[in-house]
Amino acid sequence: MSAIKCVLFDIDGTLIDSNDPHAKAWQDVFRENGFEISYDEIRSRIGMGGDHLLPELTGISKDDVEGQKLEQRRGEIFRDKYLPTLRAFDHARQLIETLKAKDFKTVVATSASSKDLKLLLHQADLENLFDARTNSSEVENSKPDPDIIQAALGEAKVDARQAVMVGDTPYDIEAAASAGVKTIALTCGGWSRESLSLAGAWKVFDDPAALLQAVKTNHAFI
Repeated sequence: MSAIKCVLFDIDGTLIDSNDPHAKAWQDVFRENGFEISYDEIRSRIGMGGDHLLPELTGISKDDVEGQKLEQRRGEIFRDKYLPTLRAFDHARQLIETLKAKDFKTVVATSASSKDLKLLLHQADLENLFDARTNSSEVENSKPDPDIIQAALGEAKVDARQAVMVGDTPYDIEAAASAGVKTIALTCGGWSRESLSLAGAWKVFDDPAALLQAVKTNHAFI
């Protein structure tokens, strides 16, 4: 029997097709405020929290008044312009339901804010599926720091060896590894199988549908 008892889930790019819209929202707010930053520079950082992305691209701390205004405006743009278009990846809901039927705990571990997370799960019809949720609003530092993963382990009341992270970016892998958790990475968020493997992913699948098949045949966590 697998030692894994809990599956930690990133949301954006892992269960919901939202990485490109997040990058577009950041680019929109940067342009509004006179920052000409290429889409590729922004897109390559989607998956880390705004507390990392913002200073890396602008030199402005998220805690500064200007940083707070940029983050607030980004949220407004994302929720008004992009959120209504988002959908879950195929079989994302079935994946979580199948894990729960097999008695795995399922916990959200996301760099999204608590407000964005609630709206994302509602938009994608993934509400009320998880045993617990952790997000960037609850911790000091977001991914790639391990704070969110550590908080999720605490919520699940399991140690790192009893959990696996499911994510789609090198930042998920780095955060989980720093907390002692292995990562199953999905390429549906836009990173290649090679780049995720090089970042240290334990296993790599294409998307939630592919991982679901592995779960059904008991090959996901061995």
